[in-house]
Amino acid sequence: MAVIESIEVMQDEMTRWRRDIHAHPELGFEENRTAAIVSQKLREYGLEVHTGIGKTGVVGVLRAGNSTRAVGLRADMDALPIHEANTFEHRSTHEGCMHACGHDGHTTMLLGAAKYLAETRRFNGVVNFIFQPAEEGIGGARAMIADGLFDKFPCEAIFGMHNRPGLPVGQFAVRAGPMMAGGAFFDVHITGKGAHGARPEAGIDPVLVASHMVVALQSIVARNLRPVDPAVVSVTKIHSGDAYNVIPQTAQLSGTVRAFTPEVMAQIENAMRRVVKATAEAYGATAELDFRVTFAPTVNDAREAEFAAAICTEVAGVGNVNRNPNLIVASEDFSFMLEKVPGCYFNIGNGAGEGACEVHNPAYDFNDAALPLGASVFARIVETRLNR
Repeated sequence: MAVIESIEVMQDEMTRWRRDIHAHPELGFEENRTAAIVSQKLREYGLEVHTGIGKTGVVGVLRAGNSTRAVGLRADMDALPIHEANTFEHRSTHEGCMHACGHDGHTTMLLGAAKYLAETRRFNGVVNFIFQPAEEGIGGARAMIADGLFDKFPCEAIFGMHNRPGLPVGQFAVRAGPMMAGGAFFDVHITGKGAHGARPEAGIDPVLVASHMVVALQSIVARNLRPVDPAVVSVTKIHSGDAYNVIPQTAQLSGTVRAFTPEVMAQIENAMRRVVKATAEAYGATAELDFRVTFAPTVNDAREAEFAAAICTEVAGVGNVNRNPNLIVASEDFSFMLEKVPGCYFNIGNGAGEGACEVHNPAYDFNDAALPLGASVFARIVETRLNR
């Protein structure tokens, strides 16, 4: 593997950074300690540092030569509200919060690339190092964009990466076009008529309505979409009632929708509104649907995906880059940045086989062996794209 030698020797240092961040996780828009560490290190490296972009976001700017061409590199910083099950020394010190998705590793890889590029400056142009808050479904990318991210720090292309459990360390996966699904959250509020549990004829049972809605909602993908349009509708919460002998007045369904194009997402929303309204009316109840698109589909620019794949191949070697991986039904709010600037989002292997743990799991941990690989890819993107 062609890992950059001066980054490879930073392995122990980057591991210390990563484990410190892992031990001190922070939820979205609360990444104050993490942002402070990032800002301090970027200043130490001689970068121009901007804080408070999207509340807790940080942008470091590095210039070399006289070109105004600019490339953006992005990493996410937030953790998840999960109780960590690991017992190793760098486990979370914040009860009920942990880095269960590897954002500690993503931040560290980008810091490693920033340190290397600041020391060598083997490029001609501008690098914008974007450390994003609140990726986990609460709008960090949109907040940075609304704060003028690409007006203040214009980029001709932008790149990001995410670890992939199940993919061996030393391998990458890059896909042109749609790569990850767009995501929506929904809540259905059902109003019936409360009554005694022994006298159902005196009420309108919202639990019964909710049950029929769940079944009907599952038919949307199967009977309303083309079979070549992959999508998911999942009801994940049903809340109603407080007593054994009371038919409640209200019920609520909640869940998520995933689709790979805005058109399919809109089609599902329209079908859900029809199903919710008609099902409630059939049983004499009323219902309202709150449908919120929280992630756009992650769509890679074809040219930038080819460029990123070539860089990954340069670092990892021929045969270690999958250029046609499966679609990922999970979502990523880097998608909103890709709507503004052409770029590519790709996966870096976090390990396969026994012990490999999926993200959003209480036993997850980022694989430190991947740190020099990711930092090298970020650095090579800059050195190749902004070649003197």
